[in-house]
Amino acid sequence: MDSIKIIDILNEDKVGISCELFPPKVGSELGNALNIVDEIAKVKPSYMSVTYGAGGSTVGYTAAIAEQIQKNNIPALAHLTCVKSDEAKIKAVLDNLSGNGINNILALRGDLPDGKVDGCFEHANELVSFIKKQGDFCIGGAAYPEGHPESGFMDQDIENMRHKVDAGVDFLVTQMFFDNSILYSYMFRLLKAGIDIPVVPGIMPITNAKQILRICQLSGTKLPPSFRAMVEKFADDPLALRQAGIAYTTGQIIDLIANGFNHIHIYTMNKPEVIGGVMKNLSEIVGK
Repeated sequence: MDSIKIIDILNEDKVGISCELFPPKVGSELGNALNIVDEIAKVKPSYMSVTYGAGGSTVGYTAAIAEQIQKNNIPALAHLTCVKSDEAKIKAVLDNLSGNGINNILALRGDLPDGKVDGCFEHANELVSFIKKQGDFCIGGAAYPEGHPESGFMDQDIENMRHKVDAGVDFLVTQMFFDNSILYSYMFRLLKAGIDIPVVPGIMPITNAKQILRICQLSGTKLPPSFRAMVEKFADDPLALRQAGIAYTTGQIIDLIANGFNHIHIYTMNKPEVIGGVMKNLSEIVGK
C-alpha cells in the first residue's frame, strides 16, 4: 500500500492510538521483530513507527519492519537520524523508503557520539529541510515537554522547535512524560510562540522498574510521586507492575483525550501484550 500521510490521520476528528517499535540489533533475528509487527497490528493502531539504530546501523531492518507494517494495511512512520550520515546516504535511504510506498518520516538528529557532531547535518531542522527537497514526504519531529537535555533552558528549546517548524515539520511527537500537567504547560509555551501544528503525546507504559528509572535518569524525565509510589510498590512483582503500568497509562491517556488530544503515541518496547492491554481498556473510546 502507498502510505497514508500521518498528518491526514492527525487531522481526523476521532481518537486514535499509534505506537513505536524498534528493530533488532545488527546480527539479531529479524523474523521475530516482523512477528511482533503482526501481533501489534491486530489491535489496529492508527499508525506504527519504527526507530533507527545509532548512525543508521539498523537501516535495513528499519525499512523491512516499515514494509511489514504496511503489509498489515497500517501506515508506517520511519525514523531517520542524521548522525554519522551524509547527504548521499540520507538520499539513498529516502529513495528506498519512497520506492516501497513509505512517505512518512520522523526526522531526528540522533545522539551525538562523544558529544560531537558527526555528519553533514548539525541539527534536525537541517535534516528536515533536506528531506523536503527529496520528495513528497510527511515529516514529523521530536518535542520535549521537559526541555531537550542540551537546550539549557525552555525558551531556547522552544526557539529550536521554531526552527524545525519553519523548516517544514508537519507534526510533533513528544518524548515520554508521566505528569500530564507538564505537557499542558508545554503546549501553552508552544502556542504562545506561534507553533500550532499537531502535537502527539508520547506515553510509555511501565513494565520494568529498573529500565524506566534508567531511562528517566538519561532523559531527565520527572517522576510524579504517585507514579514513583506505584513503581516502588510493584517493582519486585513483574505481572503486578505490568498491570499497574497499563492502568496508569490508561489514566494518562483518558485525561489527555478529555483535554483535547485525540491522538496518542505509545512506546511499546516491542511488547504486544502492553499495547493490547491499553487498547482493551480504551475499547469504547478509540475511534470515537
